Amino acid sequence: MAELPPPIAPTSDIQEDPGESRRRRRPSATVAILLLIALAFAGGAVIDRSVGDSEDSSVSSTPDVLEEIDDLDDDEEEESVAPESGSDETVPAAVTNPSESEFAFTIGPERTGPFERIDVAAVAAHVGPSTVTVMAELATGFGQSGSVGTGIIATADGEIVTNAHVVEGATSLRVRLAGETEPREATLLAIDVGNDLALLDIEGEGFPAAVFARPGSIRLGDEVVAIGFALDLDGAPTVTLGIVSALNRTLVTDVGALDGLLQTDAAISSGNSGGPLVNAAGEVVGINTAVARGSSTLAASNIGFSISVDEALPIFEQLRKQSRGEQREEGFLGVALDERIDGGVGAVIRDVNVGTPADAAGLRAGDIVIAVDGATVEGAAGLIAAIRDLEPGDSVQIMVQRGDERLEVVAELTSRPTS
Repeated sequence: MAELPPPIAPTSDIQEDPGESRRRRRPSATVAILLLIALAFAGGAVIDRSVGDSEDSSVSSTPDVLEEIDDLDDDEEEESVAPESGSDETVPAAVTNPSESEFAFTIGPERTGPFERIDVAAVAAHVGPSTVTVMAELATGFGQSGSVGTGIIATADGEIVTNAHVVEGATSLRVRLAGETEPREATLLAIDVGNDLALLDIEGEGFPAAVFARPGSIRLGDEVVAIGFALDLDGAPTVTLGIVSALNRTLVTDVGALDGLLQTDAAISSGNSGGPLVNAAGEVVGINTAVARGSSTLAASNIGFSISVDEALPIFEQLRKQSRGEQREEGFLGVALDERIDGGVGAVIRDVNVGTPADAAGLRAGDIVIAVDGATVEGAAGLIAAIRDLEPGDSVQIMVQRGDERLEVVAELTSRPTS
């Protein structure tokens, strides 16, 4: 018997300045994907960022697209090598030479072809030792509460990656490793709430670090496995199988926007937040972060979202620098935005602030921003994410539709004004 979707809280329109997100920009999805989202959900987008026992908070998106997204953290309290699926061959050695990679984490080799069917048991055995439980104690107005999520060991000396919403506001952090009964104290090195990513550290050496997929290697239809401590169930992490259902999704959150997300039908639940989405080679392709639940009139089944390595790896590098005291300023354009409601792609400029980079570049109210640096803009959230991932002094090429004319302008971004 089919279960009716749960009711949803009322929403309101969003109109955001392009500085409201910290998501790294990636090439956007096609118009067909936008239409698919619009057909699947009706209304405005709501992101539930609940952590621990605190009340849910939400923000609405466009009035024509309604979806409810739940963060996946749960309220409370001998390494095998994964073969390319269906074969007896081991995975090629990952790139470890720093000269071959711009990232501090271990990156897998170049992908030369399609994967075969995934060997779930082998992948789970390979990545399981790198998957940890993350427990955060939170101070609320009603006393102490807790949050349980998932993390990924990223370096042999104890750096662990997870979602920001799992650890944000924590008064203390603990991590329990695979096969251990006692938790270890963890330190929050750096956090990026807008990008929903955080970097932790535990004392020690010789930890089993995960291998991350090489950026650009993820393909639509790839089989993937989600691993995490769903519902904080006892014992080993939950393992579920699915595919990469879509690339480059964009979601509005209560602190900005997440873009370049992977969509998957692998079952993910509360407690999966911060855990790995893994391909057939045993490489982490994404950080699980949210799941769609549906609305009062439409159902959403097997629609989860993961921050792709294309997005996450550069952010983790920024977090590592931030942990060493290097602060990053974000780019500022100086426009207010509306969503486009005629079914086209892009974001509508509602207003241009005087004396800003947008003003100097000649942008006008009513212009429709189609692309930024050659990447198609998927609505206001896409433009917000694109600009805030750049830095003051960066020059950005902006393609706009102005009436029947298509123009390209160049804006030099500045720092966000303090007042």
